[in-house]
Amino acid sequence: MKQLKNTLYILTPETYLSLQNEAIAVKVGGEEKVRVPAATIDSICCFGNITVSTPLIAFCGQRGISLCFFSEYGRFYGRIQGPVHGNILLRRRQFAAMEDCNQRTRFAQSFLLGKLASEAGFLLRMRREHSEGEAELTLALEKITGISVQLQDAISVDSMRGLEGAAAAAYFAAFPAILNSKTLTFSGRNRRPPEDPVNALLSFLYTLLKNDVQSALEGVGLDPAAGFLHTLRPGRPALALDLMEELRAPLCDRLALALIHRGQITEKSFEQLTPPVLLSEDGRKTVLTAWQKRKREEIRHPFLEETIPIGMIPHAQAMLFARVLRGELDEYPPFHWR
Repeated sequence: MKQLKNTLYILTPETYLSLQNEAIAVKVGGEEKVRVPAATIDSICCFGNITVSTPLIAFCGQRGISLCFFSEYGRFYGRIQGPVHGNILLRRRQFAAMEDCNQRTRFAQSFLLGKLASEAGFLLRMRREHSEGEAELTLALEKITGISVQLQDAISVDSMRGLEGAAAAAYFAAFPAILNSKTLTFSGRNRRPPEDPVNALLSFLYTLLKNDVQSALEGVGLDPAAGFLHTLRPGRPALALDLMEELRAPLCDRLALALIHRGQITEKSFEQLTPPVLLSEDGRKTVLTAWQKRKREEIRHPFLEETIPIGMIPHAQAMLFARVLRGELDEYPPFHWR
């Protein structure tokens, strides 16, 4: 199993990154603040106005270090990567599966069944911890369970998308019942821009997860753009979006609620509480610190039956999907964390 390395997050405006003797030097205002050994890093994420030297860009491309750029508030801009190292034979199987209606439907169904199972597990956990919201959580669970049954009989990806939309509406309708906050509101899932603090927090976490999933897919030789559930568009990492569906609730939603309930994210963590709602610099730092800490925690993978860091879950699922495409597994086993 691949070893978990660190992600270097750069948030301070006007930061300059350069290469110094196999290390990444971080300068602010011409003063070097820290030097990070490149061997410990597998991804660099730059937020806002950050400058990266050409030698460091070349070094990252040669070493397979992902270099990603985001807006100050977490909107994804793009990635810089070196030569493609993907397995062409594996990608041929991936493209062939995309063109096969039966395989495409089968994979889309697996992703969504995994997503609904993860959402149901999350709501069950919240119901045990929040008795005051039991009625709302029970209703959402019943709807998601019924949709899961319908999903197993769906015969097209379009019909599956419709069922997924109904399940998402039921899932997020239960969120207000488990929010222990009078100031951080949630008005249903929305984005671009987020209209309330909880949506701003979820969107930021989903962006981090998408970046990790895309890196994991590239790491095992798959094409992140060639997906099965999400519509194909130029520049859209459709397969990364497919694979992260089952990981949203256990990796992002749990963390978002935990940060709010522990008082680590409050109304002071946002630029403002009226649309567009965006995390402040301190808020982003709090989320990134918690995200990195969470990724180092270990769990028992339900299918591999191995103890792995949480941050390795995207890699494990990408690896399992590649094994299905190669014919080493009959079915893709979605990640389900009870």
